[in-house]
Formats: sequence, C-alpha cells, structure tokens
Amino acid sequence: MSFSIAVCGNGDTSIGEYEKALSSAELLGELIALKGCILITGGRGGVMEAACKGAKKKGGTTIGILPGGKSQANSFVDIPLPTMMGERRNMLVVSIADCIIALSGRWGTLNEISFAVLQGKPVVFLKGCGGFVDRLLNAGLQEDIEGLYSISNSPNDAVEQAIRFASQEPISKH
Repeated sequence: MSFSIAVCGNGDTSIGEYEKALSSAELLGELIALKGCILITGGRGGVMEAACKGAKKKGGTTIGILPGGKSQANSFVDIPLPTMMGERRNMLVVSIADCIIALSGRWGTLNEISFAVLQGKPVVFLKGCGGFVDRLLNAGLQEDIEGLYSISNSPNDAVEQAIRFASQEPISKH
C-alpha cells in the first residue's frame, strides 16, 4: 500500500539553518519517492519546493495544496490543487496525509503540526534545521502530544518513522 506523507516547512529563505533545511527537504522528497509514497506539500517555494524537487528526481508523485490558484505551484508539483483558502489550506495538507514530517518552519508549519495533533495524525520532527520545529523541541513542548510522534536526526530516519506511523491506525481525536 502506498502512503501519502506531507513535508511541512517554511518557504521563507531567512529562517534558521535554511541551506540545511533545503538539502534535508530535498532528500526527504527523494526518500519518500523511493519508498513509493506520495508527497504532499503546500506546493510553493522553499522547503516545499525542495521536497518536490527531490521526489521528482526519483520519479515520485507530488501534490501541492495551494493557498490560491494553480499559478502559485512550484515547477515540481505534479498535481496542483488550488484552494483559494489562504493559510487555512494547512488543514487540508494534514488531512490528506497519513503522516507529516515537520522541519524548520514558521507559523504555518506550527499550524500544520497543531492540526496533525488535533486530528490524531502522527508527526515526525526533523531536528537541526532551525525554525519553529527546533524551538518547539528545545522547549520540550512535544512532550504534551498525546498521539504518535518521534524526533529524528536525519531525513532517512524521518521517512522510516513516517512510514512506520502511516501503517498504523490513526488516533481518533474529538
């Protein structure tokens, strides 16, 4: 069975250890594609584009859940889904995915992590790329998550954890 895995991270080039975030996201995309999974992103630039680029390098399928129209999609998105919902589209990114991998990030990424926790979706935190994900981990806030989560030090471990989590039944949250 093929799973859909969302890679959630920022599109802003001024955040954290941005070069590491981009290279990690590209490798995440490659690994997700090699495992036969579908990549879900917010469809725009930065971490989202890097993940899509990686997936395409390995023949993967990418879906971009866009805040506006199709013209916002990065050039590596196979299936652009325009929502005209702005940042509210973050809920759709999480809803479609079987698991999310979060790295770097700002408010939108934090929003996606929150939606995942509320929906009982597993979250894999890839640490070491700066941004809100590292700030959240440094503060120990993930310890309050009642669902499935893990902290990974490498893209390879993050994808392995995501697939392991995706193969389990989601936790029902009401």
